[in-house]
Amino acid sequence: MTPDQVTSLLQASLSDCDIQVEGEGSHYNIVIVGDCFAGKRAVQRQQLVYAVLNSAIASGDMHAVNMKLFTRDEWQQRG
Repeated sequence: MTPDQVTSLLQASLSDCDIQVEGEGSHYNIVIVGDCFAGKRAVQRQQLVYAVLNSAIASGDMHAVNMKLFTRDEWQQRG
């Protein structure tokens, strides 16, 4: 699975988010910024993303996923 394929998969379910995917093979670093994470704890945010990626993980196309998930306000505060 390529980073572009992972990005497309995520964009299909998280359409209002800015998504950046880097990686190769089955290891990916994902940064997602969107208001869909507002009011959610870190675990809830990860669950939202894992729900989208679950089939790719189960098939072995993805093995390791490092996620950084932010609301738009949190992202702006980071500078």
